[in-house]
Parts: sequence; structure tokens; C-alpha cells
Amino acid sequence: MEHEPAREAARTRGGSTSPIRREERARYPADWKAISARIRHERAHNRCEWCGAQNLAAHPMTGAIVVLTVAHLDHCPEHNEDANLAALCQRCHNRYDAAHRRAGIYARRHAAQLTLAVETEP
Repeated sequence: MEHEPAREAARTRGGSTSPIRREERARYPADWKAISARIRHERAHNRCEWCGAQNLAAHPMTGAIVVLTVAHLDHCPEHNEDANLAALCQRCHNRYDAAHRRAGIYARRHAAQLTLAVETEP
């Protein structure tokens, strides 16, 4: 099967083929895999909808193997309307999510520091 090398690479690294954070999975609908596949394969024809990079081929700008994912343009996994979803390569998805990801990292780090401070108070 065409997708097996990417899946096997993820397994070899000890990872999952899902880029969704474990604590966020409950926010996705039960049929997320089908929604994602429809957007990537039927609507986007296995290409990044923003730069045109072909799924499972070398990216034309980076040379990395492209693994298409589906982005929620409003960053809310509960909103699965087609207009809110885009099939994106890693480069486009990471660029789109960069500010949102930085804010989440900051919030998690800040929450952990507050928890630590409360736990260590006499």
C-alpha cells in the first residue's frame, strides 16, 4: 500500500501516525478519520491545498516527504465544516499553526509553574 512507508516510519520512531495531542483527542468527532480522508483525498486530490505539494512525495521546497494533514482554520476541532478545514503539508500547517502553538506552549508552561508554586508553598 502507498501509505505504508510513512506509517512504518512513525512506528519505528515509536510514535503514532496521528498528529493529534493525546489530551485533545476527545475534542474530535468519532468519524474524524473519515472526515480527514475525505478532505485529503477527495477534495484536495492528495495535494496541499495551499502550496500544491503532493502527498507522500518530496516537498518541492524542503525535500522532506509530505504527509498531508487536515487543519482546522479556526483551531477548534469541534468545528468540522468543510469551509473550516484545509488539507495541508507539514510546511503550510506548521506555518499556519505557529502562533497558536507558541501560545499553547506558553499557557501549558505557565500552568505547570503555577501548579509547582502552589505545591511547594509551606
